[in-house]
Amino acid sequence: MSTIEQQVMLAADALIDAFGRHDRDAYFAAFAPQASFVFHHVAQELPSRDAYERLWRTWEHEDGFAVLGCESRNRAVQCVNDDVAIFTHSVCSKVSTGAGFQTLDERETIVFARTGRRWLAVHEHLSPAAVEPAQAGAGTC
Repeated sequence: MSTIEQQVMLAADALIDAFGRHDRDAYFAAFAPQASFVFHHVAQELPSRDAYERLWRTWEHEDGFAVLGCESRNRAVQCVNDDVAIFTHSVCSKVSTGAGFQTLDERETIVFARTGRRWLAVHEHLSPAAVEPAQAGAGTC
């Protein structure tokens, strides 16, 4: 694994760890201010970190949203150049809301860009995991 791949994996690990601990400040610090977000469960693209953070706070206040854990698997880094890399993985998240507990099995792409010495996420795309016919209805990661 190249030095860039290792650095991006470390940046991804920090982001995923903060998300899994519901550490809002550390999680959002892993994104550049101009980062954009596309989530399958949100009707519109979120054009900035600030827009996503406002939505996150709404989820917390109105829905009782909390992340209880997060597991990353099938991880890969693709280097575009010395300053841009794409991280992909399968992600299993445990969350709670006022409606109860939920396990989310999803695929995620995060584009990282080098900003000085740091790698920050500049785009995140989340989609539901593909379901194999034999696993349909299983509901767990």
